[in-house]
Amino acid sequence: MKKKEIQKKYNDKIKLIKKYNASYYDKSNPIVNDQIYDDLKKEILQLEIDYRFLKSDDSPSKVIGHKPSKNFKKVPHKVPMLSLGNAFSEEDLINFEKRIQNYLSMKNDFKISYSAEPKIDGISASLTYKKGKFYKGLSRGDGKEGEDITENLKTLKDIPKEILQKDFPDEIDIRGEVFIQNSDFKSLNEKFANPRNAASGSLRQKNPEETKKIPLKFIAYTFGYENGLKVNNQFDFLKKLSEWGFKTNPLNKLIAGIKNLIVNYNEIEKKRASLDFDIDGIVYKVNDFVMQKRLGNVANAPRWAIAHKFSSNKAVSKILDIEIQIGRTGALTPVAKIEPINIGGVVVSNATLHNEDEINRKDIRVGDTAVIERAGDVIPHILSVDKQKRSKNSKKFIFPKNCPSCGSETIKEFNTVTKKVDAVRRCSSEGYYCDKISIEKLKHFVSKEAFNIDGFGKKIVENFWKLKLIKYPQDIFNLDFSKIENLDGWGKLSVQNLKYSIDQKKIFL
Repeated sequence: MKKKEIQKKYNDKIKLIKKYNASYYDKSNPIVNDQIYDDLKKEILQLEIDYRFLKSDDSPSKVIGHKPSKNFKKVPHKVPMLSLGNAFSEEDLINFEKRIQNYLSMKNDFKISYSAEPKIDGISASLTYKKGKFYKGLSRGDGKEGEDITENLKTLKDIPKEILQKDFPDEIDIRGEVFIQNSDFKSLNEKFANPRNAASGSLRQKNPEETKKIPLKFIAYTFGYENGLKVNNQFDFLKKLSEWGFKTNPLNKLIAGIKNLIVNYNEIEKKRASLDFDIDGIVYKVNDFVMQKRLGNVANAPRWAIAHKFSSNKAVSKILDIEIQIGRTGALTPVAKIEPINIGGVVVSNATLHNEDEINRKDIRVGDTAVIERAGDVIPHILSVDKQKRSKNSKKFIFPKNCPSCGSETIKEFNTVTKKVDAVRRCSSEGYYCDKISIEKLKHFVSKEAFNIDGFGKKIVENFWKLKLIKYPQDIFNLDFSKIENLDGWGKLSVQNLKYSIDQKKIFL
């Protein structure tokens, strides 16, 4: 590849990550999931390693987060709020520990203790205390300077306004995460896509009285600048935070050995669905502060800490119900209704079960705790269920032998090519006898894949069907537009546009 082509490829990726950062940090509205973002970041950093001439002030090797908003005063952090390197596998953790041992010239059998802290998916904040009093609160911003959101942070009950203990430092920046519990988010989900967006949007309100209305929480986990801290390691510091009145993560643990880190990781990943807050991984910090100081930082991340990310396309949830959807070909597709769960920045409440054979093979039942996978734009589906957590009263799901819509017998057709019975069960009715099939056929008829009638979407098909304006495809070309004009949400112009779109397709009849 020529130098110009490499430079262009690099520049395009930098522009893209700037766009992602702006959406995530400034607009509180992420447009891609963590996996896509992390992959792009890796590609940029790898290009910089492979081609030393590639440089950008906007590279993730130099930038943390996004420039602070103009809505708030910018204030420099006394100690930068660094980002963390990511680990995705046991091999990544082994390499992380080897780098520490090599840097400190340690023997391979030297045991390093880590503070393992589940990483809450919220908004980072830094709280400055002077003489025990909460003095100033900043957002992460770009890591070097943040937004002054002191008045908004003062509305959080979890943030102590004054600390009277004698062992509290003369000055310290207590750092942690602002978030919204999933149980509290249920009352806000009409305004925000997920709990993190809700926390970010609420925390960055111009009016603190509006922030006060939102049930924001704060969990503390580290410090920046300090003067007078008398603690020797991270785990003791977490204990001190609790003594001083801060909330800390109850799942924090002190662990030595990579194998033990993996065991803890797997245990916590299984608990994710039962937690009342979203976590996207576990942060491992070398416990000893002297060792941390010796290790220092590389670029914009500490050498002594790493984030072991959970798979961004998997999560654990509970199956609340199994419903049967009927397609235009009569295929019966089972869909699991699950407790809403955040997978890669998207709140998922439905997961496909594919077909009857899949349900039987995996023995999927209502009430089961299940692993849900969502990869890219693929519809979320159930990978497996935890049978150990299954209720004693659990019953097998019986696939309907009659169509839930019209009552016709459901059948599995014999495939003459494969010489096997089809895995998909179908409604045996023909034509437009089954209402569900009819609606799906009409949706397909007006879609881009068929007649492509502009402005005639799925919702309109469903609404017109309910109002008995259409039942068969030919009804679309004989609509009474005077009736439509009087419907809610319709006016002369929108009716004229729909009529024009339909008339354009009459030439194909």
